[in-house]
Amino acid sequence: MSWEMTGKYVANCNCQLICPCPVDGTPTGSDGECRGVAVFQIASGKLDDTDLSGIAFAFCNWFPSNLSAGGWKVGIVLDDGASAAQATALESILHGEAGGPFADFAALYGEWLGVERASVTFSDGDTPSASVAGRVSYTFESLPGPDGGVTTVKNAMFGFAPEFRIGKAQVHSDLFGLDFDGVYGETADFTFASAMDENAPKGRA
Repeated sequence: MSWEMTGKYVANCNCQLICPCPVDGTPTGSDGECRGVAVFQIASGKLDDTDLSGIAFAFCNWFPSNLSAGGWKVGIVLDDGASAAQATALESILHGEAGGPFADFAALYGEWLGVERASVTFSDGDTPSASVAGRVSYTFESLPGPDGGVTTVKNAMFGFAPEFRIGKAQVHSDLFGLDFDGVYGETADFTFASAMDENAPKGRA
């Protein structure tokens, strides 16, 4: 299988500012765990001959400890506008069966919570926002950087992108029974593929 996708994501989790998961630190959620939702909007993408452009999905996570310790719980909410073929292709990618960064993730999965279908939306801009299943809705707010800029993390051990903006994204989520109140947020453009640059940072879920 050969696949690729590019687009933008916005994520939130219950870790206190700043989330230590990208540097493989111990989660700082109120229960000592990291629970989060990351919504991805695919601008362009495909798996073999299946076009994935325009599809949005949510990657829901529970990390019981630092990321490299494994034991993750992962569930996916796929926008109900995706066709059956697109849904099958994305599940194959996200479950790690099609290679690439999600295959690296799959080695750390403790429990695959499956795939649900519901409305998933993403709104771009300086303050990107996302909504999942009509139950979870959040907006990203950047932490201020120098000279009125934004704060970023670059070349982290775990990252959905080589560099991403960090900030706040407050929300309550109960997707897949992973109840949490979001505090931390991050956002960036992403590029994933079945064959990635060996020197690129590992993706963060």
